[in-house]
Amino acid sequence: MQEKTEDRLRKVKSILITLPKPETEKSPYFDLAKKYNLKIDFRSFIHVEGIPARDFRKDKITLADFTAVVFTSRNAVDHFFRISEEMRYEVPADLKYFCISESTALYLQKYIQYRKRKIFFGKQTAADLSEVLKKHAGEKFLYPCSDVATEDTMNFLLKNGYDLTPAVLFKTVVSDLSDLAEVTYDMIAFFSPSSIQSLYTNFPEFQQNNTRIAAFGVNTHKAVKDNNLIVDIAAPSPESPSMIMAIENYIKKSNK
Repeated sequence: MQEKTEDRLRKVKSILITLPKPETEKSPYFDLAKKYNLKIDFRSFIHVEGIPARDFRKDKITLADFTAVVFTSRNAVDHFFRISEEMRYEVPADLKYFCISESTALYLQKYIQYRKRKIFFGKQTAADLSEVLKKHAGEKFLYPCSDVATEDTMNFLLKNGYDLTPAVLFKTVVSDLSDLAEVTYDMIAFFSPSSIQSLYTNFPEFQQNNTRIAAFGVNTHKAVKDNNLIVDIAAPSPESPSMIMAIENYIKKSNK
């Protein structure tokens, strides 16, 4: 029988965030660490590797057949332009870009002249793009994704009758975490089911005990529970739309 989360409220001094360390010191996680005198470490439990052009060719997808691309992440952007270069495909100036968020759209500046391209973006989901997509219903959409693609965006587009072709351009790989074998944290924050898989690939005998688990997203919550672990901090929620807010709200209660 699982312990009630309210009975697991204990002081937090150390947190492991299962993401790469932020590139700048402006991350809110650093602010949180300073505010509550916490030890916060970052370690990506998974990493991405590109699918080589020789393997991509086996899928018999011709990049020139598409008039638009749907991007749901920076990884998708990076690997679309990487595979284009490897395939010697010159990305046309009139290609249309539909991005899941503004930050993903702005990331395109790394590869193209942003102001001279047709770029559309939503707030965070494909549904946010529904009105603009209706105006471009006749496009042939390429959907760069990983081998464990999040299905929400893809399903939305297919359900609404868009001509969409998924293209697996990168794969998610479990990272080697052997150096963490003797390290314990009061809290571990997970952001994807793949990170939970990595945890058990690296540590098959993992026992949660007093370690609080924070999980972001419905699929991550499910992966935690499917492994008979307890979700102590769930995000997003009406009170905590972000992971950082969810963790802080917990610490306000636990570290009194």
